[in-house]
Amino acid sequence: MSAALTLATPEHLEKLVALVTAFHAEAGIELTDEARRAGLAPLLDGIPHGCVYLLGPPRAPIGYIVITFGWSVEFGGLDAIVDELFIRPGVRGRGIASEALIALPRALAGGGLRAIHLEVDKTNTRALNLYKRAGFAVRDNYMFMSKRL
Repeated sequence: MSAALTLATPEHLEKLVALVTAFHAEAGIELTDEARRAGLAPLLDGIPHGCVYLLGPPRAPIGYIVITFGWSVEFGGLDAIVDELFIRPGVRGRGIASEALIALPRALAGGGLRAIHLEVDKTNTRALNLYKRAGFAVRDNYMFMSKRL
Protein backbone atom coordinates (compact mmCIF):
# COMPACT_ATOMS: atom_id res chain seq x y z
CA MET A 1 0.00 0.00 0.00
CA SER A 2 1.28 3.45 -0.90
CA ALA A 3 1.10 6.82 0.78
CA ALA A 4 0.19 8.48 -2.51
CA LEU A 5 -0.57 12.10 -1.65
CA THR A 6 -3.52 13.88 -3.24
CA LEU A 7 -4.27 17.51 -2.47
CA ALA A 8 -7.84 17.46 -1.14
CA THR A 9 -10.50 19.61 -2.79
CA PRO A 10 -14.11 20.45 -1.85
CA GLU A 11 -15.33 17.23 -3.49
CA HIS A 12 -13.43 15.27 -0.80
CA LEU A 13 -15.16 16.95 2.16
CA GLU A 14 -17.46 14.08 3.17
CA LYS A 15 -14.68 11.48 2.94
CA LEU A 16 -12.50 13.72 5.08
CA VAL A 17 -15.21 14.34 7.66
CA ALA A 18 -15.50 10.56 8.13
CA LEU A 19 -11.72 10.20 8.55
CA VAL A 20 -11.44 13.20 10.88
CA THR A 21 -14.34 11.85 12.96
CA ALA A 22 -12.48 8.55 13.35
CA PHE A 23 -9.27 10.35 14.37
CA HIS A 24 -11.09 12.59 16.83
CA ALA A 25 -12.82 9.59 18.41
CA GLU A 26 -9.40 7.94 18.96
CA ALA A 27 -7.84 11.15 20.27
CA GLY A 28 -10.76 12.10 22.53
CA ILE A 29 -11.45 15.33 20.62
CA GLU A 30 -15.09 16.30 20.91
CA LEU A 31 -16.42 18.28 17.94
CA THR A 32 -19.62 18.24 15.98
CA ASP A 33 -19.54 17.28 12.30
CA GLU A 34 -20.61 20.87 11.59
CA ALA A 35 -17.50 22.16 13.40
CA ARG A 36 -15.32 19.65 11.53
CA ARG A 37 -16.74 20.80 8.20
CA ALA A 38 -16.16 24.44 9.19
CA GLY A 39 -12.52 23.65 9.98
CA LEU A 40 -11.92 21.65 6.82
CA ALA A 41 -13.87 23.53 4.14
CA PRO A 42 -11.64 26.63 3.90
CA LEU A 43 -8.55 24.40 3.57
CA LEU A 44 -10.21 22.50 0.74
CA ASP A 45 -11.28 25.76 -0.91
CA GLY A 46 -7.65 26.88 -1.19
CA ILE A 47 -7.06 29.39 1.59
CA PRO A 48 -3.34 30.19 1.89
CA HIS A 49 -3.15 29.15 5.55
CA GLY A 50 -2.99 25.42 5.00
CA CYS A 51 -4.05 22.36 3.06
CA VAL A 52 -5.16 18.77 3.44
CA TYR A 53 -3.66 15.78 1.67
CA LEU A 54 -5.46 12.49 1.28
CA LEU A 55 -3.30 9.41 1.74
CA GLY A 56 -3.87 6.48 -0.58
CA PRO A 57 -6.42 6.37 -3.38
CA PRO A 58 -8.62 9.50 -3.44
CA ARG A 59 -11.78 7.44 -4.01
CA ALA A 60 -11.15 5.47 -0.82
CA PRO A 61 -8.48 7.28 1.22
CA ILE A 62 -6.76 5.41 4.02
CA GLY A 63 -5.80 8.55 5.88
CA TYR A 64 -5.10 12.25 5.72
CA ILE A 65 -2.63 14.88 6.82
CA VAL A 66 -3.49 18.51 7.59
CA ILE A 67 -0.71 21.08 7.15
CA THR A 68 -1.01 24.69 8.29
CA PHE A 69 1.39 27.46 7.31
CA GLY A 70 3.03 30.24 9.27
CA TRP A 71 6.18 32.32 9.32
CA SER A 72 9.29 31.91 11.44
CA VAL A 73 12.06 34.45 11.93
CA GLU A 74 14.14 31.77 13.62
CA PHE A 75 13.85 29.35 10.70
CA GLY A 76 14.15 32.09 8.11
CA GLY A 77 10.76 32.05 6.44
CA LEU A 78 7.73 29.93 5.75
CA ASP A 79 7.12 27.12 8.20
CA ALA A 80 4.37 24.57 8.66
CA ILE A 81 2.71 22.53 11.36
CA VAL A 82 1.34 19.03 10.91
CA ASP A 83 -1.99 19.74 12.55
CA GLU A 84 -3.45 16.26 12.16
CA LEU A 85 -2.21 12.97 10.75
CA PHE A 86 -4.42 9.89 10.65
CA ILE A 87 -4.11 6.44 9.12
CA ARG A 88 -7.01 3.97 9.37
CA PRO A 89 -6.22 1.39 12.09
CA GLY A 90 -6.48 -1.57 9.69
CA VAL A 91 -3.57 -0.33 7.57
CA ARG A 92 -1.27 1.08 10.24
CA GLY A 93 2.22 -0.30 10.65
CA ARG A 94 2.88 -0.59 6.91
CA GLY A 95 5.09 2.49 6.56
CA ILE A 96 2.39 4.73 5.08
CA ALA A 97 2.73 7.52 7.64
CA SER A 98 6.53 7.39 7.41
CA GLU A 99 6.39 7.59 3.63
CA ALA A 100 4.02 10.58 3.79
CA LEU A 101 6.09 12.40 6.42
CA ILE A 102 9.22 11.98 4.33
CA ALA A 103 7.66 12.88 0.96
CA LEU A 104 5.55 15.85 2.02
CA PRO A 105 8.33 18.09 3.43
CA ARG A 106 10.42 17.46 0.32
CA ALA A 107 7.53 18.56 -1.88
CA LEU A 108 6.76 21.61 0.26
CA ALA A 109 10.42 22.69 0.39
CA GLY A 110 10.12 23.40 -3.34
CA GLY A 111 7.57 26.07 -2.43
CA GLY A 112 9.95 27.76 0.00
CA LEU A 113 9.09 25.92 3.21
CA ARG A 114 11.95 26.24 5.71
CA ALA A 115 10.74 24.05 8.60
CA ILE A 116 7.93 21.72 9.54
CA HIS A 117 6.78 21.11 13.10
CA LEU A 118 4.37 18.78 14.83
CA GLU A 119 2.95 18.13 18.24
CA VAL A 120 2.92 14.69 19.83
CA ASP A 121 1.75 13.15 23.08
CA LYS A 122 5.05 12.45 24.82
CA THR A 123 3.64 9.17 26.18
CA ASN A 124 2.86 7.87 22.67
CA THR A 125 6.08 5.97 22.00
CA ARG A 126 4.81 4.56 18.70
CA ALA A 127 4.17 8.07 17.33
CA LEU A 128 7.46 9.38 18.75
CA ASN A 129 9.38 6.60 16.99
CA LEU A 130 7.51 7.24 13.73
CA TYR A 131 8.32 10.96 13.83
CA LYS A 132 11.97 10.33 14.69
CA ARG A 133 12.29 7.91 11.74
CA ALA A 134 10.84 10.64 9.51
CA GLY A 135 13.56 13.07 10.65
CA PHE A 136 11.73 15.07 13.33
CA ALA A 137 13.59 15.82 16.56
CA VAL A 138 12.63 17.10 19.97
CA ARG A 139 13.88 20.63 20.53
CA ASP A 140 15.43 20.83 23.97
CA ASN A 141 13.77 23.35 26.27
CA TYR A 142 10.86 23.94 23.83
CA MET A 143 7.25 22.78 23.80
CA PHE A 144 4.02 23.93 22.23
CA MET A 145 1.68 25.88 24.49
CA SER A 146 -1.90 26.78 23.59
CA LYS A 147 -4.55 29.31 24.53
CA ARG A 148 -8.04 28.77 23.18
CA LEU A 149 -9.73 31.98 22.02
